[in-house]
Amino acid sequence: MTDRPHTGAGSADRSAARADAATTDDPAPRGSARTADGAATVRHRRRWGRSSRRAEGRRLLEVTALVGLVITQPLLDVLGRSPDFFLFHRADRGEILLLVALVAVVPTVALGLLGLLAGLAGDALRTGVHSLLLGLLVTALAIQVGRHITPLRGVPLLLAALVAGAAGALAHRRWTALGRALRLAAVGPPIFVGLFLFASPTGPVVMPLGDGGAAGTATGNRHPPVVMLVLDELPLVSLLDAAGGVDGTRFPHFAELAAASTWYRNATGVSGWTPYALPAMLTGRYPAEPFAPHYSHYPDNLFTAFGGLYDIRAEESITRLCPPSRCEQQVTPDQGIGVLVGETQKLLRQVVAPHDSRIDPEGSYRERTAEELGIDAAEPVPTDPKFRWDSLDVNQPARFTSFLSGLTRSTRPTLHFLHLLMPHSPWTFLPSGARYEAPGDFPNEGDGWVELARARHLAQLGYTDRLIGETMRTLRDSGLWDEALVVVTADHGVSFTKGAQGRGEDAIRAAADEVAWVPLFVKTPGQRGGRIDDRNWEHVDLLPTVADEAAIRLPWRVDGRSARQTPRADAGKVFYDRPSQPMSISGGVPAAPQVAPHRLVGATVDAAPVAGSAQVAGLDAFRAVDPDEGVLPGMIWGTVPDAVADGTELAVAVNGTVAAVVPVVTPDPGGRRFAALLADDRLFRAGANRLDLYLVDQGGELRKLAIS
Repeated sequence: MTDRPHTGAGSADRSAARADAATTDDPAPRGSARTADGAATVRHRRRWGRSSRRAEGRRLLEVTALVGLVITQPLLDVLGRSPDFFLFHRADRGEILLLVALVAVVPTVALGLLGLLAGLAGDALRTGVHSLLLGLLVTALAIQVGRHITPLRGVPLLLAALVAGAAGALAHRRWTALGRALRLAAVGPPIFVGLFLFASPTGPVVMPLGDGGAAGTATGNRHPPVVMLVLDELPLVSLLDAAGGVDGTRFPHFAELAAASTWYRNATGVSGWTPYALPAMLTGRYPAEPFAPHYSHYPDNLFTAFGGLYDIRAEESITRLCPPSRCEQQVTPDQGIGVLVGETQKLLRQVVAPHDSRIDPEGSYRERTAEELGIDAAEPVPTDPKFRWDSLDVNQPARFTSFLSGLTRSTRPTLHFLHLLMPHSPWTFLPSGARYEAPGDFPNEGDGWVELARARHLAQLGYTDRLIGETMRTLRDSGLWDEALVVVTADHGVSFTKGAQGRGEDAIRAAADEVAWVPLFVKTPGQRGGRIDDRNWEHVDLLPTVADEAAIRLPWRVDGRSARQTPRADAGKVFYDRPSQPMSISGGVPAAPQVAPHRLVGATVDAAPVAGSAQVAGLDAFRAVDPDEGVLPGMIWGTVPDAVADGTELAVAVNGTVAAVVPVVTPDPGGRRFAALLADDRLFRAGANRLDLYLVDQGGELRKLAIS
């Protein structure tokens, strides 16, 4: 009995051998070359037999687990918490699901195929390649973990991560338990995808829960046209002059608007984050949940309330509060799976970088011009002689152009709504409307960098002022200005205070006057003159005020108070860095920081002794300037020798006139020791332009730097 299994096995082996021999179809005698080739074929097939397939499966599971931890989880976590990323890029359900599939599957498949190709060269190479892949993935994981739990950055962190990766690969070779643990962890990517689709704020964008709430009811017979322009990231203090009024020299069109409307000077936003701030403005309710700014989560909003009585022409940017049953948004920014993949690749580079990075999809939120999107201009050339460029599609955001084209009279009352990401960063416009290029990784914090960020913000605000002027001109030309309710405001501000730059909780506590207080101008139908109202306005008051002026009764309870009602007796205000967690803020109408221009700006400079050298990026742009293209070399950056002390003033001259004076600073992560905005485009001329740099000593003497 005991011999039978052995005999059977031997028979099976002999049968397999005969089958292998038969498959070679080789009648050549033993020892011939063809027999050797046949044996090699047999060995190759055995190598890829059932046991080899099982081994490859185990390797693929191990790679899947690590790719899930290194790529899938961090990317889907960032994107899951940023539904506005998909709303801004107008991604539909299919594009979002395809992006998720690419993130979750493609890296694993690519690495798996690489391993299979290595296996064609032999088992030893296949094993080595697998260990290498695991080591690199562990290195990337160690970088991410190390950035959170250690102070190491840059090269030291990279070296430590490489050591961790090598140790991980070696441990995997020596202890099979690690392989088993990794294979169990391969369930991670499906779980991460499930959390993204069903438990993240982005989920409702993929699978909307509804199509809007109830419409409001009329409280009268007169429903005026309503024009609402919501700007983004605009602190009130940026508009003010030393006397506390709107700076009419720098921002003439905002000043004109203030002189023709009611300026609610004590108005504050509700949150520093648009996905919370804008829904609060358009629902009249404080933020309660970390929901996507989507109609399925906010069915009761301005658009659904007005949708029964008004036609709606809405241009949203990073929200989708107007449901498809009420309106379809006409103009879209860059969109498509190619754009989503490109922006996701940028996020991945930040995720795996061995240095601190601002992992924020908002970096991709830039208003494209009509020309960039291939959209024909719909508006005539501006009448403002200072508006230099001839074609609006070159220098005007496409969304704004579409908004202007819709400002026409209609037989039905119409709500015209635009949320424009201006003067929101990234800052790319000079006050004239000319665009300029700049690195996306400039620091926003630290000596010199905060001042540069504020200068760029103010330059883009100067351009935004021109857009306000175009809006007012179009309304007057169309006959809508006198009869319309016109609202111009911003959802939140931003801090340019050192040590608290931005809109986060630290910035709110340190500089609430910059983050919370925003401009708010309301021109009621028939209003002829301007006035100032210093009541305690919070932006949950916006919807009830607009509804009252439009004679519409809201069918839901709001937290806000209409401006037609008695003002709040309480001077206290609340602000939400997180939903359902109000922070008390105090203060009144903020005072503008007084930053006088440097005495050298605008001065003509003569020859000066050469005292060193400097390296400047982008010099080629100065050699062939074409202003008619609407793009200028409005930003320079570079470095100077180590011998130049931090804090030394550096004067930048264009064609012999000083355009800016900036400090030399400690090198940033990109090695740059200075950067300057050249905001006055009148200094440029067509063709070749001369750029000069001068060190300014304490006595005001200039010493020229040779540029390369």
